[in-house]
Amino acid sequence: MSADDTVIIPLRWLDGEAPTGVAGVTWGTPIPRGVLTDPARLRVREVGGEERPAQFWPLATWPDGSLKWVGCAIGAAATPGEHELIIADEPASPEGPVRVDDAGAVRVSTDVLEVVFGEPGGAALVSSIRRNGAVVAEDLTLVSSRQGSIDELGGGSRIPAASLIESVAVEQRGPIRAVVKVIGRHREEGSGREWLPFSVRFVLMAGAEQIRVVHSFVWDGDADHDFLAGLGVSARVPLHSAEHDRHVRIAGAEGGLFSEAVRGITGLRRDPGEHIRTAQIRGEALPALAEWSPLVSKRLHLVPTWGDFSLTQANADGFLLRKRTRAGHAWIDAGAGTRSEGYISLTDASTGGLGIGVRSFWQSFPGRLDIRDAATDVGTVTAWLHAPDADPMDLRFYHDGLGQDDFATQLDALGITYEDYEPGFGDAHGIARTHELTLFVYAGTAPVEQVAAEVVSLQSPPLLQPTSEHLHAAGVFGDWAPVDRSTPVRSEIEDSIDFLLDFYLGQVDQRRWYGFWNYGDVMHAYDPDRHVWRYDVGGYAWDNSELSPDLWLWTSYLRTGRADVFRLAEAMTRHTGEVDVYHVGRWAGLGSRHNVQHWGCSAKQLRISSPAYRRYFHYLTADERVGDLLDELRHSDRRFLDTDPTRKVREDAATYRPDRNALAVGLGTDWGALAATWLADWERTGNEWSRDRLLGTMADIAALPHGFLTGEALYDLDTGRFDTTRDRIAVSHLSAVFGLVEIVSELIDLVDVPGFRDAWFNYCRLYLATPQEQARAVGAPLSGIHLEQAHSRLTAYVAAQEGDDEQAARAWAAFEGIGEWLVHRRDFRLDRIEPPYVLNAIDEAPSVSTNDAAQYGLAAIQNLALIGNRLSKEAR
Repeated sequence: MSADDTVIIPLRWLDGEAPTGVAGVTWGTPIPRGVLTDPARLRVREVGGEERPAQFWPLATWPDGSLKWVGCAIGAAATPGEHELIIADEPASPEGPVRVDDAGAVRVSTDVLEVVFGEPGGAALVSSIRRNGAVVAEDLTLVSSRQGSIDELGGGSRIPAASLIESVAVEQRGPIRAVVKVIGRHREEGSGREWLPFSVRFVLMAGAEQIRVVHSFVWDGDADHDFLAGLGVSARVPLHSAEHDRHVRIAGAEGGLFSEAVRGITGLRRDPGEHIRTAQIRGEALPALAEWSPLVSKRLHLVPTWGDFSLTQANADGFLLRKRTRAGHAWIDAGAGTRSEGYISLTDASTGGLGIGVRSFWQSFPGRLDIRDAATDVGTVTAWLHAPDADPMDLRFYHDGLGQDDFATQLDALGITYEDYEPGFGDAHGIARTHELTLFVYAGTAPVEQVAAEVVSLQSPPLLQPTSEHLHAAGVFGDWAPVDRSTPVRSEIEDSIDFLLDFYLGQVDQRRWYGFWNYGDVMHAYDPDRHVWRYDVGGYAWDNSELSPDLWLWTSYLRTGRADVFRLAEAMTRHTGEVDVYHVGRWAGLGSRHNVQHWGCSAKQLRISSPAYRRYFHYLTADERVGDLLDELRHSDRRFLDTDPTRKVREDAATYRPDRNALAVGLGTDWGALAATWLADWERTGNEWSRDRLLGTMADIAALPHGFLTGEALYDLDTGRFDTTRDRIAVSHLSAVFGLVEIVSELIDLVDVPGFRDAWFNYCRLYLATPQEQARAVGAPLSGIHLEQAHSRLTAYVAAQEGDDEQAARAWAAFEGIGEWLVHRRDFRLDRIEPPYVLNAIDEAPSVSTNDAAQYGLAAIQNLALIGNRLSKEAR
């Protein structure tokens, strides 16, 4: 390939400017259809400079077999610069490639580190970590404890547990990036009970001094008898030098660091010498005692050693730091602050040591960071993901049922608290949680300036991304376009989208939407009388992806490239894909509708677990954990056998029994989620089973007498096909607002299934048609027509595809004010509410709820992309 015909894919750093250094970067990039089949032909180069060693692997393919998404990785670099991808012939080779040996225990080596992983049957996930040949950490283990009961003060005896390794698998072997996945469970001391299944991935990058760790666990306990009282990651650190050469670093808030030696020699009554004090503050190995003032060196044994340190982040606004000399002696307050950045290290100035960092540490409270036995030959460093001194996790349902023992009473309750309750369904068994951690492997004690920079990268990891223009040109993720402010009305609509994004970004902090199980979600609806979101009102509390805020945030990121929007969408993906979805048990593969507790609602549905909400993050970052979540859903259609989503509203509820060859599946929220599942599986893995079910059901919808207007079809679980003889019309305002619009748009572009496009166009054309037009088409006006503003994008889709100005005008009219549940940009305002009328000063937008914000945002984005050229100046 000559220089003249080289394909260039521009990249950018998520936070704008190139970072001062990176410990390796992994990201995903789309490739236009038909351009490339072999990822080995990709290269990374600095703009206007040299090629960089890189690693590539397929994430997804187009139906023609060409690459659609590619995972990319570059190793550590001190000055990474600006980058771009090119398609060439020979990849560049790293000077110090990652090497994997799994002939026995898995061993991963780089030019900096050597990591030996534990083996099945043992407790240690990692047996040892060496740097420059010296062991700096060993026996990295998961630790936990459980209480069998809880009283009003949280008391009760605790049963400790540790990890039990079941398998160790190498997922990537380099040369730039190696990934090792460890699977196991926690085993309790004494009883030997095994629970809390986990998967932990370790990512090692060429040239890096750090190891990325992604820890996920499933809560599979009994909420009435299992109260998790601590969950952490712990490692032993061998110490060889004198106590005055051992150092502790703990991150506070806003760049602050606690930096002390195990035996401090500053502030004493006698001075060891200025150069001695200066060296200790810098973390350097101190000169021999002979160079010290004898007034200090002869009395050094009388200076206490501080062997134990603890920082506890009890909530989102405060941490306490304490230390003590050793167990059995009092803790001494050593500091306090607001929001710790979740880093702790124990190092020997001569031989090195280990740091552990927890991303989103204070946001995921309660957490704790511990060092123990730092004055002995082997210290320990523990990052507690759930602090053992916090209240044990209480996952019991929050009320007693209020007498809702039958469907009639439960439906009645929907009319007052909007809560869909059913006995036994508010069960957390099967939910999960993922944390991202970093292990920092030191050859000595790092300067505080280096540690401070590492903490910044821990919490905001440098990330390369394709530009918005390239993402759009590649034709991924449906109907959207980069921001365009070329006319006053376009600019006005863009301002309104920004208003909503900024509002939610601010609400996360103002309303303290933080905590172990909460971080990443937003609330559903607002209570202007109390000036609070309805956190305690049934189905109005946590949103759980209701009406697709996930899609709104990700689509907003695609077109703006905003780092703050990316990180909110990232946190939401981590939360909604883990906490709001069941991973084991009776509802595995289903998600829970919005509720006071994320798992509290009895509506367990595919519309919440849909891959439509997770694909963005997986493809943009090549994140393996979200890949696991997509894999889990492959056979989620089996849940229709035991959990009928419409069981409470069926006219034949008393007699209906699921028939595996005639399962009632909605063509909106249900099939939309299944289509997203099968599409993700097909394009990621090439699975023909998923391909056939996707294409087959698309053909069946086309063959139904009324297509999507049928509302519900009978699904044969064995064949993966619909019964095409069903002749009925049933339209729901919810069908198209949980990802169906986005997935169908992608499918029509991807594959040509005869009749499917027409079936979708007919639905889109008739939804906002006049009653007379509907009657002429199907014999009677359609009922169930609501959310007109949200559905304006359906009409816009028809207008764009057919160049129909009349349909475009109808779409903009619906977006601008015809219909109910309307939120309009002219009503967007912020009101500042100050104490004593609220607990803390807050901003409220009285007209905004998450349903409306998400669907307004999506409609605005998609209408601008589809028919923005038909937006009149008078539109208001």
